[in-house]
Amino acid sequence: MKKSRLIWTILVFTLVACKDYLDIVPDNVATIDNAFTNRNEAEKFLFTCYSYLPQESHVYENPALLGGDELWTYWPITGLSRLPSIPQEIARGNQGIVDPLLNYWDGNQAGKPLFRALRDCNIFLEKIDQAVDLDPFMKTRWIGEVEFLKAYYHFYLMRMYGAIPIIDKNIPISASKEEVRIYRRPIDEVTDYIVSLIDSAALKLPDQIQNRATELGHITRPIALAIKARVLVMVASPLFNGNPDYNNIVNNDGIELFSHVSDPSKWEKALAACEEAIVACEDVGIKLYKFSNLLVDISDRQRLEMDLRNALCDPWNEELIWGFTNGTGSGIQLQAMPRLNPAYPSNETPLGQISPTLSIAESFYTRNGLPINEDRTWDYSGRFALKTAGNSELDYIQQGYTTASLHFQREPRFYSSVAFDGALWYMENGIWPVQAKSGQPQSRKSAFGYSITGYFPKKLVNWKFVVQSGQAVSQEQYPWPIMRLADLYLLHAEAANEVYGPSETTFKYLNMVRVRAGIPTVQESWTNFARSPSKIQDQDGLREVIYQERGAELAFEGHRFWDLRRWKKAAEELNKPIYGWDIEQEYAENYYRRKLIYSQRFTAPRDYLWPIKEYSLVVNPNLVQNLGW
Repeated sequence: MKKSRLIWTILVFTLVACKDYLDIVPDNVATIDNAFTNRNEAEKFLFTCYSYLPQESHVYENPALLGGDELWTYWPITGLSRLPSIPQEIARGNQGIVDPLLNYWDGNQAGKPLFRALRDCNIFLEKIDQAVDLDPFMKTRWIGEVEFLKAYYHFYLMRMYGAIPIIDKNIPISASKEEVRIYRRPIDEVTDYIVSLIDSAALKLPDQIQNRATELGHITRPIALAIKARVLVMVASPLFNGNPDYNNIVNNDGIELFSHVSDPSKWEKALAACEEAIVACEDVGIKLYKFSNLLVDISDRQRLEMDLRNALCDPWNEELIWGFTNGTGSGIQLQAMPRLNPAYPSNETPLGQISPTLSIAESFYTRNGLPINEDRTWDYSGRFALKTAGNSELDYIQQGYTTASLHFQREPRFYSSVAFDGALWYMENGIWPVQAKSGQPQSRKSAFGYSITGYFPKKLVNWKFVVQSGQAVSQEQYPWPIMRLADLYLLHAEAANEVYGPSETTFKYLNMVRVRAGIPTVQESWTNFARSPSKIQDQDGLREVIYQERGAELAFEGHRFWDLRRWKKAAEELNKPIYGWDIEQEYAENYYRRKLIYSQRFTAPRDYLWPIKEYSLVVNPNLVQNLGW
């Protein structure tokens, strides 16, 4: 807390050089004395406030990539693999209180110190008036950016820890011991504070970036409003809206930290926020992505795949609401892509070792836009049987190749998101067959650099990635989509269902996402092909449909991890075994045997929230620990 004349160390990221977006790495160390003497110094401190943003594309820092059940890796981790063990320890149920993993409260075990980030944001807001040569318009805009960052850091902590302290202003060095020992605040109070900050910021922020050469990555009004929608949907969801598990979490001053009764009005607020954000996005031309390169000679099927893959990977495309510029996808591409070109079989790069699980492969729809166990035209019971691809599967599966029936007649998002033994991987420099059985080009070759399940997350790899001589010689990096329009559309559908049930309002944006994905509308799919066509006619049934739609559309983007928690579905889903194929086998009849990889553990209600570090509770006895820790 003693910060007078203290040198504030700027957190530095490893950042690949690029000239077309915000570089948030300051070029020296700012001090409180000189940080606001002029515009240039103040801008460095602005970048310091940005520098705490968690790197969502980084498998080391984002628990939502390797900490759940979407992506898996072999175990134990080898030193040459460049894989982190920390997120996977969370997935394996090994979180703890002595030194918590991905600790964003204190900032260790690969987590950033977000409370320090909040203090730096407060310093900026307190001292920005000292920069006498700063244009008033720009000062107002920067204040809006930092107000938003304050809101986002509070939100990030609240999503992990639930009720948290509100850091509205920094505590002076003259504060008493009791003033320093702050309390966690009730979840609804924290929410109101976050929303008030975002509303204030939105009035100051531009609708869009004008100088795209230097300012991409700065916060805009659509970003602020979209994150506000995400916040309000989260707190309206079962985890924080009348969750009886948290009835007894009370401060030592008697303040209850969680509401006991579910409040339907929270969904109304969430829906209104989604609608406001959608209008703000569409007003500036943000829309669902379509691959527009007419010079590329590809089939309609491949063009649809480019629509879906490049909604994520095409840099600064028209669907992107908020793209994160530090950690722009290069590392995760190397981890996702196997060695496609058999002429360059080196284990060095790419590695292809973050692997979709079998259950995630099963969760995508059939070609009729239905869950595989719901489509009466699809053989669910025979999904693990062998089948050889004919002409009708051309462009999806290698002709004449034998693979699992599970891989046939699936929706376009399955083929654009997941590669499997027998799949085709379209890239700018060619169409590459994926063959992953023992001895084949994409099979296991050593102790690292292989898929433990037999699947690869194709969606995460930009189509311009080229490898020669075992090294990536061309890869187009992309800003990680913290928020894109399809996500916002599906949040709207979820909130609308909670307010109106099945209705035109609920189906509107849900169907827009589906049509772009190349599948029928919800009504068409369930009326014409479903075993239980009445499911979408009631709120509970449609809720399950919307949940699965989010999973298919946003697969591997880091949403399922948090969605399962806010829906209170994690205890159900994350206690299921992790399965893959028997990747050590040479022949299809042996390879396509479902193999248990790990029996996952999720202890409810404990694991829904992060633990506060044990030492932090000793230092500040006014903090109460989360349930079960």
